[in-house]
Amino acid sequence: MTDAAAYGGLFASAFFAATLLPGSSEAALAGLLAAGRGDPGLLLAVATVGNVLGSVVNWLCGRFLAAFRDRRWFPVAPRRYDQAIGWYARWGRWSLLFAWLPIVGDPLTVAAGTLKTPLGGFVVLVAIGKLARYAVVLALAQSWVGSA
Repeated sequence: MTDAAAYGGLFASAFFAATLLPGSSEAALAGLLAAGRGDPGLLLAVATVGNVLGSVVNWLCGRFLAAFRDRRWFPVAPRRYDQAIGWYARWGRWSLLFAWLPIVGDPLTVAAGTLKTPLGGFVVLVAIGKLARYAVVLALAQSWVGSA
């Protein structure tokens, strides 16, 4: 596998993991580091950008498709959607710093779109949280690879 393919695969993994589809971009990032594939800083950037762009897709779903939230094909179950709306209503835009969390993070980004959070502020807060998460994964992977 070329480094370009590694970066592309990591981007796709991070993007799809953020769009309510199953994915394990953290494992992909750690695996690429363990295999010595790519520059760690660039891998961190690629994973973060891919994951943030996936969250933008969720924001768009909330912004423009929320009227269809009770439909079977809507990407968030009604119960999770209501939880996310409640959490966002209680904690406001700062809750987007936790958009990286499993189970609640993706519905939270949909809720932000539904509640018409400005896209620029959304991207900044989501990016901060996701960058921090990937930085921790990167540090842990590098310490594991260094001790092996």
